[in-house]
Amino acid sequence: MAADFSGKTAIVTGSGTGIGAAIARRLAAAGANVTLADKDEPSAQAVCAEIIAAGGRAAACKVDICVPAQVQAMIGFARGRFGPAQIMINNAGLGSQQRFLETTLETLRTMLEVNVIGTFLCAQAAARDMIELGGGRIVNFSSHSGLLGSSGRTAYAASKGGVIAMTRVMAVELAPHGITVNAVAPGPIDVPRSRAQHNAERCDAWHRAVPLGRYGEPEEVAAAALFLASDDASYINGQKISVDGGFTAAGLRVKNI
Repeated sequence: MAADFSGKTAIVTGSGTGIGAAIARRLAAAGANVTLADKDEPSAQAVCAEIIAAGGRAAACKVDICVPAQVQAMIGFARGRFGPAQIMINNAGLGSQQRFLETTLETLRTMLEVNVIGTFLCAQAAARDMIELGGGRIVNFSSHSGLLGSSGRTAYAASKGGVIAMTRVMAVELAPHGITVNAVAPGPIDVPRSRAQHNAERCDAWHRAVPLGRYGEPEEVAAAALFLASDDASYINGQKISVDGGFTAAGLRVKNI
């Protein structure tokens, strides 16, 4: 049975494209009032217009998740339009592809600032409203890179591993308030960022490494996020769900045993 989010307010960061846009569309289709927040406001507005044209309820706002005042403004914007958010999807993030010895301190700091501090600020601000409501759902976004040592991922992996650790602590501390906190860890997903960053060699390596033999689709990741945000996941807390075609589960694979 499809989850029903009728009457619920949700905020989705990084919702102007890719996975975030897919999540926003699915939440709206399931009845939620969706605030699309993105640093690229025109992109968020475009997705918002699609949702409204399809009969959904949505509004878009600009936010830099690294700036506390802008995060607070985002929370206030959603509250003013639809009421306090019961669902916070922390999808916004930044990627990096550099060898360890070539990774600059600036790159590391940027990954931590956006992926860790940005997630922290949004989750904390949303949780304060959820406490007043008596409960809520927070879904953070990590990555397979936070679990395994993929080449070229030093800075990115540090940040995404931090998201998983932070998710567990949030889950423990917010549970008494009826708030669950979980994380989604996507593998290779066919989104604009991966198309821009993955060269032919990396694409071929992914197709060989993923047991399902393909990149995932944004809608497949969105489905996992919606499950964690739904009432069906009411007893799931502090967990990480990998949406990666079996990549993090795979060991040695040979055709002829």
